[in-house]
Amino acid sequence: MRAIFALEDGTVYHGKAFGARASACGEACFNTSMTGYQEILTDPSYKGQIVTMTYPLIGNYGINRVDLESFQPHVAGFVVREVSPVVSNWRADLSLGAYLEENGIPGIQGIDTRSLTKKLRVAGAMKSFLTTEEGIEPEEAVARARAWEGLIGVDYVQKVTHPAAFDWDKKDADSAAFRLHQGTVDVGNARMLRDPLPAADIPIVAYDFGAKYNILRRLRQTGFQVHVVPATTPAAEVLARKPAGVFLSNGPGDPAALGYAVQAVSELLKSGIPIFGICLGHQILGQAFGGRTFKLKFGHRGANQPVKDLASGRVEITSQNHGFAVDPKSLPSDVVVDRINLNDQTVEGMRHRTKPVYCVQYHPEASPGPHDSARLFDEFRTLVSRS
Repeated sequence: MRAIFALEDGTVYHGKAFGARASACGEACFNTSMTGYQEILTDPSYKGQIVTMTYPLIGNYGINRVDLESFQPHVAGFVVREVSPVVSNWRADLSLGAYLEENGIPGIQGIDTRSLTKKLRVAGAMKSFLTTEEGIEPEEAVARARAWEGLIGVDYVQKVTHPAAFDWDKKDADSAAFRLHQGTVDVGNARMLRDPLPAADIPIVAYDFGAKYNILRRLRQTGFQVHVVPATTPAAEVLARKPAGVFLSNGPGDPAALGYAVQAVSELLKSGIPIFGICLGHQILGQAFGGRTFKLKFGHRGANQPVKDLASGRVEITSQNHGFAVDPKSLPSDVVVDRINLNDQTVEGMRHRTKPVYCVQYHPEASPGPHDSARLFDEFRTLVSRS
């Protein structure tokens, strides 16, 4: 089947379809990761986006049901140079194409993804339209891309947050880290040895703005008892549970459209409770501090973003997925920027000077990696224990 991918500037790419027979609008963006396409597909932060992978061969290790980051994939569409016709990994449950088809997501392969990425770097992220359906001509595809509402000012969080509160992994069945057994063993899950979990002795509340499951897993691995609440939960309801700390998750879209979240976090700041935020949680905290956010030209999406810790001088390679950032000039004097992106000097971390509150723009829990920043979860436990 043929497929068409159109940008709002009139550019049209023709390729071969895979995944579902469907059409979708979204913001065209690119991710430079060489692995981790399954985590990218199921990251709620990609809601409303059509993702291009810059690595040329995608799908060679298939999809498994264990490493999903959410209850469903959230990308609007998927663009690759070539889909691997062979799935060669013992953990795979199905192919990439079958997974997209199962979830109604269109994909296109066989286009020049290097050309597309260079265009997005120069012109910035664009509105786009992807179709694998018959009967849609290039002119219509461009028109539908231009007609899409876009991301700015739109609340995508309420489309991905869980509708009701829940306790994460009450039976400790899904949070343990695993390693592969070396030596001769039977095939299947016998190869996976799970590390013991510590006692869940510190209760916290996690705001679900589109939380990746691996964040919740890492919080549990650090000894937190995690109660997850929907994005619209008032601060008073959270404080009524008397948690030892509050976590603010990642999520999709424009942080400036989330006034209810900023209000709730502002009230939590007044309470003095320890707070740790990641990605969208970082941007919401920036606004609650009194700052502003702005849209990046083409965003940071990949597993190789260099971040400098200004206090120690240490540089970490980080995994990132965001299209907005906090304006450092808008922050009050009692908030310090303690981490910056070495590629463009944007804010990657903030810390309050007097309150037990800190946040980062990147993903210290990243799966499959890198794991340079995993210690930030231990820092949260130390902060909560001292407060």
